[in-house]
Amino acid sequence: MFHGTPGPTLSKTLTRRISAFVGRLDRSLCVDQDWWAHLLGWKVTRIGFGARDYRDPRFDILHLIREVDGGVRT
Repeated sequence: MFHGTPGPTLSKTLTRRISAFVGRLDRSLCVDQDWWAHLLGWKVTRIGFGARDYRDPRFDILHLIREVDGGVRT
């Protein structure tokens, strides 16, 4: 009698294939925008299917300046 770990089941294989397909489709839909953001030096965060958060790091510097001076302008 064989008591090893069971092989991949149909549901696991199907789930893995669908997940890989959705990932490829997501990347192919957003490849142009991601490439452009990369050229500009922006940060790209995948937040869902076909959804991205594009962030220009220069705005992080402005946020830090506002925190340091407390937002007070003379």
